[in-house]
Amino acid sequence: MRIANPIMSVPGAMQALLDLSAAAGKTGLDEDYVELICLRVSIMNGCGRCIEYHSDLLRKANVAEEKVSAVADWRDAPHYTEAEKAGFALAEEMTHVHVSDDVWNEVAKHYSEEQLAGLVIAIGAINLWNRMNVATEQQVA
Repeated sequence: MRIANPIMSVPGAMQALLDLSAAAGKTGLDEDYVELICLRVSIMNGCGRCIEYHSDLLRKANVAEEKVSAVADWRDAPHYTEAEKAGFALAEEMTHVHVSDDVWNEVAKHYSEEQLAGLVIAIGAINLWNRMNVATEQQVA
């Protein structure tokens, strides 16, 4: 670990990020699906702490093990709906900081504008968590 977790070290930072995530959750998105998105992004970013955290949350919520374990290979897994796959594509492209019109148009077919905003916020928030944890070498608990 390079420094203490920044989110815990800066007054108000933890609550601000929790509030941001909570706002995304008020858009009608399925909570378990948002956790799957967080898991997928965390795998992409190599954030072991977040991979463990979101995997544990999904298992505690009794999400089917097939959905949890196949999230890294969502394109070929039969466990996800077209809407879920569209959201995973958005998460991947946002994480790479470029969202194509094709991906945006596909995800927009499945979600309302408010839900799309929630997805974008949730994906942005998990990327922030991942980047802080990876940069400061936070360890898996």
